[in-house]
Amino acid sequence: MAESIAIKDGEGERRSFSGRAVGVFVGITALFLVLFARMVQLQVVEHSEYQSRSENNRIHVKPVAPRRGSIFDRNGILLADNRPIFSAYITTELVVGNLGATLDAVRSLVSISEDQLGFFEKRLRRKRHPFEPVLLKANLSAGEEAIVAVNRHRLPGVDVRAETVRDYPLGDLTAHAVGSVRRIDEDDLRRLDSSIYAATSVVGRRGVELFYERSLHGEPGYKRVEVDARGRERETLFEFPPVAGQNITLHLDAELQQAASEALGDRRGAVVAIDPKSGGVLAMVSHPAYDPNEFVTGIEPTRYRALTDRRDTPLFNRAIQGRYPPGSTFKPIVGLAGISLGLVDWEDTVEDRGWFRLKNQQRIYRDWSWTPDNAGGQGIVDLHRAIYRSSNVYFYSLASQMEIDDLVGFASQFGYGRVTSIDVAEAAAGLLPDRVWKRGAKGEVWYPGDTVNVSIGQGDLLVTPLQLATVATLIANRGRWVRPRMLLSSDKSLEEFDPPPPLPPVTGLEDEDWEKIVGALEAVVHRGNMGYRQNGTAWAHIGMDVPYRMAGKSGTVQVVEIGQGEEYDEETLDEYQRKHAWFMAFAPVDDPVIALSVLIENGGGGSSIAGPVAREILDAHLIGRPDGPFAQVSRTR
Repeated sequence: MAESIAIKDGEGERRSFSGRAVGVFVGITALFLVLFARMVQLQVVEHSEYQSRSENNRIHVKPVAPRRGSIFDRNGILLADNRPIFSAYITTELVVGNLGATLDAVRSLVSISEDQLGFFEKRLRRKRHPFEPVLLKANLSAGEEAIVAVNRHRLPGVDVRAETVRDYPLGDLTAHAVGSVRRIDEDDLRRLDSSIYAATSVVGRRGVELFYERSLHGEPGYKRVEVDARGRERETLFEFPPVAGQNITLHLDAELQQAASEALGDRRGAVVAIDPKSGGVLAMVSHPAYDPNEFVTGIEPTRYRALTDRRDTPLFNRAIQGRYPPGSTFKPIVGLAGISLGLVDWEDTVEDRGWFRLKNQQRIYRDWSWTPDNAGGQGIVDLHRAIYRSSNVYFYSLASQMEIDDLVGFASQFGYGRVTSIDVAEAAAGLLPDRVWKRGAKGEVWYPGDTVNVSIGQGDLLVTPLQLATVATLIANRGRWVRPRMLLSSDKSLEEFDPPPPLPPVTGLEDEDWEKIVGALEAVVHRGNMGYRQNGTAWAHIGMDVPYRMAGKSGTVQVVEIGQGEEYDEETLDEYQRKHAWFMAFAPVDDPVIALSVLIENGGGGSSIAGPVAREILDAHLIGRPDGPFAQVSRTR
């Protein structure tokens, strides 16, 4: 059988080849058109956008931190300034090899604590820009800075930078008055405006630094820099300088602050002194204190725990946040309330036998002079005598005639139970209790005995040293208000300073009433050993040789409750359960230039313990200290 022979179809092959060629040509043409269209889009349509992206990759805009404003006292003494330091930073993108090896190399040259290393690792985990340096150690010593500089060729990615940090020349002396800055933390990052704080590592956290933060901080600048492919700066193309923070001057007097601190000694307590004419805070001391410079570059956790674990709480500002019963310093307010309400006049008398009892009650309310075998008492007392002898019984009797709402309404005019200062950051309001408060806080009704307790500054009534100094100022001004304030002046108007409206004067009293209450407070100090049967409570302690006329009132406050018939034995109590000592005063009586309050925690008697402290401070302000620690200090603005 013959084999079949396949006949080649040339025409079909030509058609197939032509079809394939056309398809390839069309495909290539289509791809070319797509590429051309994309090229047109990139080079023409989106030219501006990609040119901008390219420019942004090459040109970076970096913020420049402003210089923080300085703080001065009223005489030009620096309270807060800025100082240069050197700090070690690591840019992780520039590290060659392992980051751990680089850290080990740095630690072999300078001391890096475990706490500092921990902070570095926390900063690494934060969201940051590429090639943004991360702080490893702040405030290198001169020797450490030199060692790192010499070995920089062995430490790629490690850099030492010069920067300025806050400096408090007087250290713990003004810590609670001026306040301090702290390192910006995670909470700060969430609340602060990143456009303002992008180049800043600290923020005001306490005191004046906190209240005037916005004005002290200033306005950041920026610079346009050219960088290479690895993000390293090559050239600064343009720089817009930052605007420095404003300098401010306080009413604070550094010399008086020193005198107050020395008068307190090593005792726990507080002093606040105010200029009655302006309301300016002349001194604000809280003991113990702390050195705010420790917080500027970031305090190590072990050191911070050492401060917070101390029983005497040095970080706590007793001057504005400590709330204490005012004791007998509240008695002048109760007496004036009785006058204002028409319940008593200056001639009305009470027989003080050393104790008082409400009608139909068995409880005995005692005078401060009471003892188990001698009831004590002050004899026949009118309001004048009740003030200078501090008769509890007189005020027990007067308070028993009052409604608590009437007493609270009158006392609130003196600033009890509210914040009246203008620019004292974090000032506490104290507590002026009444029926509504007690029902809400304790679920109980208000009893007449509660009013009796409040009448001698005990019970639930609480004040701060700042509030009591404000009360002394108000009495010195015969009922005219000046709000306490820290700021004396500034370079420019301050954003934060929008003072509240002035408070109205105390109502319900005549000019004669003010002069009589001032006279009674003057007798507390100056009445003594001139044929009088009983002296003022402070005369023997501070009044025998005063070269000026001062008015004052002491207060002694029980910290633990004493049962009926029991005698207070201070020696058997823990130190922190002993009485608080108060003294408020102003001078000179006829034209006051200073009013103050002194608190000694667990110090004992107000006249004998707090009174001499007040006397030292008044002497320093009115007589002067020619050999004081600031006599030769340069006053520089």
